[in-house]
Parts: sequence; C-alpha cells; structure tokens
Amino acid sequence: MRLLTFTTAAAGDSTPRLGADVDGLVLDLGVLADHAGVDLPGDLLSFIQAGPAAQEAARRLIEADPAARPAGGAHRLEGVTPAAPLRPGKIIGVGLNYVEHVEESSRSLDTDKELPTRPVLFSKPATAVTGPGAPILHNGNLTRQLDWECELAVVIGRTAYRVREEDAYEHVFGFSIVNDISARDQRRSGQWFFSKGQDSYAPFGPVVVTADEIPDPMALDLSLRVNGVTKQKSNTRHMLFPIARLIADISSGVTLEPGDVIATGSPSGVGAGMVPPEFLVPGDTVEATVERIGTLVNPVVDAR
Repeated sequence: MRLLTFTTAAAGDSTPRLGADVDGLVLDLGVLADHAGVDLPGDLLSFIQAGPAAQEAARRLIEADPAARPAGGAHRLEGVTPAAPLRPGKIIGVGLNYVEHVEESSRSLDTDKELPTRPVLFSKPATAVTGPGAPILHNGNLTRQLDWECELAVVIGRTAYRVREEDAYEHVFGFSIVNDISARDQRRSGQWFFSKGQDSYAPFGPVVVTADEIPDPMALDLSLRVNGVTKQKSNTRHMLFPIARLIADISSGVTLEPGDVIATGSPSGVGAGMVPPEFLVPGDTVEATVERIGTLVNPVVDAR
C-alpha cells in the first residue's frame, strides 16, 4: 500500500485524512471504511499502532469494486493536498552512513576521515517535520549554510527493543523519504541538534510505502535535485550500515515504537562538499527522490 495523509479543497474542511494512492487516485480510507461498516483508524500513526488487522482491513477496502465506492471515496491525486504522513514520536538520524559521504564530510565539515565502526546517531524533534510542498524555512539570521540530504526513511511498525539483525525487518512498517536539512554553521561544539532540528528541517513524505511492496530496500536508487540540477545520485546498497544493523544497534538501548522514523543517512553530493560549497537560498526548490516511493518536493522560503 502507498499510504498518505491529505486534505481536500472542500469548503471549511481542513481535517487531515488517511488515504491510499492507487493508480493516480487517492482513496479516502475513512469514507470507504464508514461506507463498509469497518472500524479503521483515521490517521496513519494510529493505523500503524493498530497492527496487522487494520492493514488487512485497508487492503480489502482498496481492492473492493471501484464501482461500489461511495461519493467522496476517491479523489484525483492532483485534487488533494498531501501533508506529512505522520508526526513521529522519534526521528533518529544516521550520520556518515555512505562511504563517499564520509570522505566529503571529512574535507568540508571537519569530521573524522576514518569510517565509523558503529552507526553515528542523532535526533530530530517531531516539530522539524514538514510535508510535501511545504516550505523549508531559511532564516538568514541563523544560517548562511543551509544544506540538503536525501535519505531513505524507515517507519517502524512494531515495538523494537534489543532486536537481532536477523529479526529487524519484522519491526518495519514501511518506507518513505526524509530530506535531512542541515544548517552547517549551527553545529555547537560538534553537536548537531540545533543544526538539524530546527522547524521544517525534516521534510517527510509524500507517502509511506508498506514493506511488502519494497522487497529489497537495500537496492533503491536515490537522488536529489536543486532547481532541476542533480546534486546527489546513489543507491541504498552503498550504505555503510544496512537497515537491519541500524535497527539492531539503535534498539540495543533505545526502544523503537510504532511510527518512529529512522533516516538512514545521506550519500555524497551535499552542498557543503561542493567545490566551491553551495547552499540553499530562498527561491530554491528541492526534489528528493527514492525509487519505488516517489519524489518529495519543497520550496525554500525566507523566514526572517
């Protein structure tokens, strides 16, 4: 399933809805559930928390006869406004998880030139999340070095604590895209929280694709463009620490809960690594793409 959160242009109705993207249509799962007399959570986080029974109910609604859909049960994709799929309880970022990015970071960001022996972890607050089409806030009073990082996002589906690598994927609900926006000049004594955690610094979406539709998440092309120019282009197979290792490492001491998001790291091609360095400015448009998931597009706006 390709699940999303959206609003419609209906007069006076700005309520976020849980939907499924099916062949260019957005199916309103709440409307379909009400019509079928099915009890289904109305938001994606609650849907994930509800477990396999909710997923099976949603699949049956999606696969039902299109001719039997009630009014308001389906919308053209271009007729809805997508939002961030959900607000995670935790966003755990992974730094330096692609070998070439380790090298460029050691040149441009004064990080260690040696490959890390364990995942490098940091966090972003839920308030950093913003949705597709929503602005990335560029506050020139806080940064002159606003940077991009296209990353595969892993959405946790089952509580995970002290999980073995071989069991890790049993705890994955699905996959999405995170653009790990960073104010490179706001690292403080080597700490990344304010650099990476400001409002709008975690564009997320446009959909969450359930794990059954992505048979090998370690073989996905990903890329990023700024104003139509490709800056990043790689494949998840080049991760230093694969997804299963990340889940095992994080859950060795931190409980991962349904709806938590792991941003699995960025390939090379960030602005700080360019010669000369390039950074985002108001008026730019950033497009982050991951194979089988889609493209996350966000404008950069002046927030002073």
